[in-house]
Amino acid sequence: MGTYYIPRNYKGESRILYIFSVKSLLTTAIGAGIGAIFLWLFSMMALKKVGIIIMAIFAVVGYIVGAVKIPTIVSIPVTKKIGGEPISEIIIRYVKFKKTRKIYTYCQNKDTKEEN
Repeated sequence: MGTYYIPRNYKGESRILYIFSVKSLLTTAIGAGIGAIFLWLFSMMALKKVGIIIMAIFAVVGYIVGAVKIPTIVSIPVTKKIGGEPISEIIIRYVKFKKTRKIYTYCQNKDTKEEN
């Protein structure tokens, strides 16, 4: 039998240091940057170990946001709709929704006459 090339979508899959994609490396750096602020604040209070732990937590959260995809779990109805999508895309979609959300209300026209 012959071998065949199967095309694959490589969008966002270029790897740096084996575990980091470009997006996950960027979000990890952003999380570590936010954690660095806490490291600086806690080092001023002579609690450098606490600052390092908080910085590591922010970096891990940044990595999770950039790299992890939501699994499809049949018993949870929400994951049927968003299963397989990256967490970062879900967060971006939520922020856009909150930014452009409009609430429509129904008001009756005051000019209409009511008959009793």
